[in-house]
Amino acid sequence: MMAEAMLPIREACRVTGVNPVTLRAWERRYGLITPHRTSKGHRLYTEDNIRQIQDILLWLSRGVTVSQVKPLLDSPVPLDNDTSSPWGSMRQSFVRAITVFDITGLNQQLDRAFRLYTTTELCINLLEPVLLQLQQRWQGQFGSQLEEVFCHTWLRTRLAATLDKGNATAQGSPVILASLSGEHCEMGLWLLAIMLSADGYRVEMLEWEIPASELSLISDQRLPIALVLFSSQALSAAQLRRQLPRLGRHLPDILMMAGPAAMIHADELDQLSIPTLPERATLAYPVLIERLRVMS
Repeated sequence: MMAEAMLPIREACRVTGVNPVTLRAWERRYGLITPHRTSKGHRLYTEDNIRQIQDILLWLSRGVTVSQVKPLLDSPVPLDNDTSSPWGSMRQSFVRAITVFDITGLNQQLDRAFRLYTTTELCINLLEPVLLQLQQRWQGQFGSQLEEVFCHTWLRTRLAATLDKGNATAQGSPVILASLSGEHCEMGLWLLAIMLSADGYRVEMLEWEIPASELSLISDQRLPIALVLFSSQALSAAQLRRQLPRLGRHLPDILMMAGPAAMIHADELDQLSIPTLPERATLAYPVLIERLRVMS
C-alpha cells in the first residue's frame, strides 16, 4: 500500500471506533497490531491493520478477552478478496444489496446463484465470505445492528426453505445441529445445515440456546447419527464444567463441537474428549462429512 493511503491514528480510531489509548495498548502490551511509523515516529495504519482491528473487535464481541485474542487472529485459509473475479463481483453485489436493504435484489441474485452453482460452491465462494466481510463491517459502525438483523432475517428465511425442501426427500436418521450461544441467529450453523442437506442428510435444527445437559433427552428419542453443537461465542463456565462433561459421557461417540467456540475452547474440549470441527462452516463441512461416513 502507498504511504499516502495509510491512515494516521486519529483516522484509524474514527474508522474503527477504537480509542487511541486502546490501539496503543493492543500494539505495545499484546502485540496485536504493527502499524507503520513515519520518520518522526507517528503511527500509520494500512488497510490490513484496519482489518486486524476489526478482527480483534469481532473476537472481543464473541466473549474472548484481549489477552486471548492473538492466537485466534490467523484464519486457517485466507479469503479471496479479489473483487475483479466473478465471485468477487458477486460478493460485492450482495454486500451492496444488504447495505441498502434490497430484498428483491437479494432474492434475484440468490435464485440465480442456486441455478448456476452447487450449494457447497455457494457457501464457500459467496455466502460465507459475504458474512465474514459483513461481520467486520458491523464492528462499531452506526446502523450495523439494523444491517445485521436485516441480513440474518432474510438469509435465514431463504436457507430454512432450502433445508425444508431437502428434508422432504432425505432418508435415515438425522444429524442434529444445536446452538449453545445466546445469539439470535447463528448463520454458520445454517451454512453447515444446507451443505449437509445437499449431501442427502436429514438435518434437524435447534436454534435457541439450550442447556447442553438437556440435549441427551432429544438424542434418546431421535437416535441421531451425530449431534453437532455450535456457538460463535465463548462458552460459559457452567457449560464447560458441568453441562458438556455430562453430555459427553452420555453421547461419547456422536457428539462434536463446531463454530468459533471450538477454536476458543480447543484445549478444554480436548480434555473432555469432545471432537472439534474447524471454526468456519465451509472448513468444518468436509471434516464432518468424513466423520459421518465412518459413523454411518
